[in-house]
Order: sequence, then structure tokens, then C-alpha cells
Amino acid sequence: MVALFRGCRNFYKRSHKHVALTLVSCRSMASKTPVGFIGLGNMGTPMARNLLKHGYPVIATDVFPESCKEFQDSGAQILDCPAEVADKADRIITMLPSSPNVIEVYTGPNGILKKIKKGTLLIDSSTIDPAVSKEMAVAAEKMGAVFMDAPVSGGVGAASLAKLTFMVGGVEEEFNAAQELLTCMGANVVYSAKNIYPVSSF
Repeated sequence: MVALFRGCRNFYKRSHKHVALTLVSCRSMASKTPVGFIGLGNMGTPMARNLLKHGYPVIATDVFPESCKEFQDSGAQILDCPAEVADKADRIITMLPSSPNVIEVYTGPNGILKKIKKGTLLIDSSTIDPAVSKEMAVAAEKMGAVFMDAPVSGGVGAASLAKLTFMVGGVEEEFNAAQELLTCMGANVVYSAKNIYPVSSF
């Protein structure tokens, strides 16, 4: 559910496009390599489970051990913190309840950006303050990663049935790589080019 179809979704200068194109060529061969998933709540668990159903190995973490245990029983690999997930996967999806959670997961002491690899694709499906999405995009870019903003429309039932709608903003050349994963979890994946803003506009 998207409270705001965020009008400032990801945010890279056109001069970065050649970098994105290089990443796409590598990622197009990645296909069924492991996908990181952070946030195994009411929405995150069925979303991540649908990735497993499509044959993607999932490496996941959550602050609640019981959520991790349940998902581990579904066949996922569970790690202790977001940094460890970033160390093992170069495509990571986050589905978190609030802006402070996103900031902690990305930039905290054990956050994604502590061990992120250059070229990693980050997809955030949390419904958060647009300013936080911008901040995470800038932080990811500084580490050589690509941040895509992909909030969802639809509830737990839609998540379980892979019927979510994703509204995606970010580097256009990376949309196909994001779409490959998002179509496992949703019926509609919409790219909104008008919601990409250059870093200089922050």
C-alpha cells in the first residue's frame, strides 16, 4: 500500500548511465543467483517465499528470530544482520515498516552499506518518507551500488498470491533487473521515469 506514490523516487544523474549499462550486462547473466531479503514481516515473508517458489535462493534476515525460523523452514538461508546479507548477495530487497527501520538497515552499524559490493542492486519496497528514499539512494551511489524505490500497492493477501503492484523509480537501465525479481512477487510492475531526479536536486 502506497500512501504516497513518491514523486522523488531515485535519483541519478544522466552521467551515471554508462555505469548502469555495464551493471545490466553483468546482471542479465545473474538470473537465479542468491537474492537478499531483509524484513520478514506480514508482507515480507510471503514476498520472499514467492521468490523461493520461482527458484531463487534467498538469503534473509529480520530482527525477530521467530520470523527467521519460520522462513528458514521454507528453505531460505538466514543470517544475523543486513551487513552479512550484503556480503553474500548482490541483489537485495528490503521490506520494512518505517523510515527509521530503513535508515538503520541501510546505514546502521550492521547495515547493508557496511559490506555492500560495488554494483549491488538495492530494491526498497517499504512505504516511507520520500526524503529517506533520496538519502538512501545517495548513500548507495557513494558505495557504487544502485538503489531502486519500489513501493507496493496491495495487502497481505495480494503478497501471498503474488498479486502486488510495484511502482518503481530509479535508474532506467536497471529496471529490467528489478522487474525480473518483482514479477515473482507481483502482477503489475510499473516504471515511472518522471520520478527520477538528479542527485544535484537534493
